[in-house]
Amino acid sequence: MAKKNKTTPPPVPEKEDSPHSPVSGNRGIIAILVIIMAILLLAGILYATGTAGGSVGVPPEDCGKMVISYVNTNFAQANATVTLVSVSEKNGIYQIQANYLGNNLTFYATKDCTFLFSGITDMKSTPAPTTAPTPAASPVPTPEPVKSARPTVDLYVMAFCPYGTQAETGLGPVADLLKSKADIRVRYITTVTGTTIDSVRSLHGSAEAQEDLRQICINKYYPDQFWSYIRTFNEQCYPSWQNATALESCQEDTMAALSMDSAKIDTCSQGTEGFALLKADETASDADHAKSSPMLFINGVLYSGSRTSEAYKQAVCSSFETVPAECSTAVASAPAPASTLTC
Repeated sequence: MAKKNKTTPPPVPEKEDSPHSPVSGNRGIIAILVIIMAILLLAGILYATGTAGGSVGVPPEDCGKMVISYVNTNFAQANATVTLVSVSEKNGIYQIQANYLGNNLTFYATKDCTFLFSGITDMKSTPAPTTAPTPAASPVPTPEPVKSARPTVDLYVMAFCPYGTQAETGLGPVADLLKSKADIRVRYITTVTGTTIDSVRSLHGSAEAQEDLRQICINKYYPDQFWSYIRTFNEQCYPSWQNATALESCQEDTMAALSMDSAKIDTCSQGTEGFALLKADETASDADHAKSSPMLFINGVLYSGSRTSEAYKQAVCSSFETVPAECSTAVASAPAPASTLTC
């Protein structure tokens, strides 16, 4: 018979902290791991000796108390104890349920309370497949800007996406500042299969598709007022996007305040012209793989920085071959949005 080896458990350093503090919780997890390691070693000894313990049985409750005492003496950290929950017999051995720092633990012991181990395997069942740990993601390097004489800036959005309106609020002042030096455009993420509103699929439904069409037509016929419309619409109309009556009234009032011909915009947005413009944006979004709102591309390079006006300005200005004087002008930025989410 193989000789039984005795192991001395490694000491656990003590600290004066509450058992419910973060430090204590981490040490509790470490202690649990130490317990499992020691238990597995004992299981190996059990296997090597080919015995399930001696012939003298120990009453369940007594064995449970012995196990808990052993674990607390050798493994539990200072100011925290393992507590006994229950003891039952399972397949000729004792199953001991315990609790440690809010964690439920299960131990198994031979009926003579000589050997302690942490688990049993039912060979009649198929074990669950294990999943390999996911490797840590490598940091993604910031792409170098592509420079040009007149940068092209494409902001892909959905009209009723809160994060898209967030990005428009940040980009608007940059468009006002650099409108004569760069091509700064808003593009819309939709799927267009025909020339009726029912043929347009947009994340937030038909009302969003209609507003996308309205904005794209305003940009064509009133480019100088486009960002003023976006600013007012996002502040005053967008909050009512689920109220059709209030939304339509706000849209009409906004266009009237900017001296836009609403009939011209309606003709464009409800006719083949508007759908062709929206289809062109769909083609562009497919080419840029822009499927989330907002996504900003500067000379074809995806931007991933802050959504503040100043951050947008610096990104655009770094893409000029010759930086214009306007880039030295600071633009007013609202506080950086808390969210960097997309629709």
